[in-house]
Amino acid sequence: MGVSAQMDPLDFLTNEELLFFFHRKKTEISCIEQPRRLLTQLCDHDLVPEKLFENVKKMRSREQKEKGFYEVLDWLEKNRPQYMHQFWRCVFEDHILQLYPTLRILRNSLLDGTFKLYEKPPDVETLTEEESEGKPEKGKEKSYKRKTSKDGRSSEDSDDPGPSSTSTPKRRKPAKKPSFSSPVKKGDKQEIWTWPIYKTQLPVTCGDKEGTLYRDKLPEGEKCILSKGCWFTPTAFEKFAGKEKCKNWKISIRCRNTPLKKLIEEEHLQCPPMERRKRTCVQKQNMNELFPVSSSESSSKESSSGSMEESDPEDFQEQGGRGGGTEFRGRVEEEEEEEDMADLSVFQAPSLPVTCVSLTGTLYKDRFASGSRGKCIRTEERWFTPEEFVKQEPTLTDGHWKKDILCHGKTLNFLLKKEILRIHSLLCECVKCSTLEQDVMAQDNDDECYVCRSEGDLVCCDECPRAFHSHCHLPAINGDSPGEWICTFCVLRNSQQWRDSSNMSEQEAFNAPVSQHILHCHCLLLCVYREDIQKVFVKDPRQTVPRYKEFITQPMWLDRIKQKLETGAYQTVEEFVSEFQLIFSNCSTFNKENEFGQMGARLKQIFEEEFQKIFSIQ
Repeated sequence: MGVSAQMDPLDFLTNEELLFFFHRKKTEISCIEQPRRLLTQLCDHDLVPEKLFENVKKMRSREQKEKGFYEVLDWLEKNRPQYMHQFWRCVFEDHILQLYPTLRILRNSLLDGTFKLYEKPPDVETLTEEESEGKPEKGKEKSYKRKTSKDGRSSEDSDDPGPSSTSTPKRRKPAKKPSFSSPVKKGDKQEIWTWPIYKTQLPVTCGDKEGTLYRDKLPEGEKCILSKGCWFTPTAFEKFAGKEKCKNWKISIRCRNTPLKKLIEEEHLQCPPMERRKRTCVQKQNMNELFPVSSSESSSKESSSGSMEESDPEDFQEQGGRGGGTEFRGRVEEEEEEEDMADLSVFQAPSLPVTCVSLTGTLYKDRFASGSRGKCIRTEERWFTPEEFVKQEPTLTDGHWKKDILCHGKTLNFLLKKEILRIHSLLCECVKCSTLEQDVMAQDNDDECYVCRSEGDLVCCDECPRAFHSHCHLPAINGDSPGEWICTFCVLRNSQQWRDSSNMSEQEAFNAPVSQHILHCHCLLLCVYREDIQKVFVKDPRQTVPRYKEFITQPMWLDRIKQKLETGAYQTVEEFVSEFQLIFSNCSTFNKENEFGQMGARLKQIFEEEFQKIFSIQ
């Protein structure tokens, strides 16, 4: 019997476990000979930027290639840690494993239990969260929808990987092909429910139907079996498989030909508690369970009993929430919401901080329409509807936006009850509820200029949520930009991905020529413009501040720095930075510790932090 995609053994490992394995084996992977074909594979799957790949391809010596390949893997770990399932599936494809024996060894050690996923250093928290990676991973991929595919790259490769240190791939060709159906080898004892990779989920069958049993959901009485994209209770899955006449899912549902009843008896699985059934079952049903009769005599009674037994966990789930322990959290939150209702002032701001387990973002109330309409939650990467935002969290198997998104410790469901947020009617025809392509695309970017924080005619970046007035952006945007346009921040980020992004000291940054770091200077100046919210330091202070020139002999302001930067007046980064320091020094001298002096001190701190970040100061 074939195994469907959802039965891939990698699905039984969490993203954190795969990331831990990747971290430990990164050096070993970087030492493989001729990594070009593997890098091409990673590029074809959009895991590695093409420019980063081209940088490694230009290297000639083996030492350079090892170092370059390690830097690629290090970049992948730091920038795309959420794509570990996709990475290992890509690396473990048959044609790659045939070329690189080292990867075959790594795959075996990962799936046969040789590598201990849970033996971590004392300062690293042991992984105990149980999660399903399928759905969240898809959600994350959506955030890279603007990426274009790289076609024809494989055909350009002229050098295949050479032999490893132990053997030549061609000579190993007759060897057993890697199989993704099961990590259990022939003749091994197949008690896979004790294997580390199946600690949260088990592959199960009932008749000709296959599914995945989520072990933590079974004792809670929830829908715990996922099959063909649908969730089932054990009774419902038995019916789905056409085995409803058995009326005993513990026998009809099996794991590796072993009935679940045996796993329950041996305490590998926990059975749903009987109390849940007693809520809806009548006395006759209990008597039938104690003294079962033949199906021919009481088929109608038992069929109704079965339906009642099946509906109870489903109703229980719907009342409390959805998977991943949300039902209990939702219930507790609702009780807390009924208690502390006094202070609602924290929710009156136009934008609110929100979280979803490990995710953080900002919810803009004027953009909210419903769970699926109105992209109202902004992260550093993009805008999301509440439903899309929840899907980004990998630890939620079936999260619900009303219960799993929190704002100041309260659920969005609480904000809806208090009318802090209002769901639009299904018949609403506003722009936020529109399904027209141009209206949906307009929600992908900010409604105000990233620099001056005001509305108007904005140019939108195609890689991030930012939008700019043409004159606010650096360099200025001249006329309509044909095709795609990306802002300076994204250009700098992309260039750092393929250039030598090693850290430099502060003095090395100061000595660097501005001509080679113009992107860095543009980004730094834009950040300062943005953080000067009241525009205190933008214009010449001598024109607006009385007696300013009596105390300050060398005035400086942001527009002046911008003009000098655009005309090439600065030779080194140190000259450029010294102009900002002059602004802050003048502010401190003239204002001392008054309100404007505090503004200058705050802006100086932000400037220094952004300088360290943008120039990658060690």
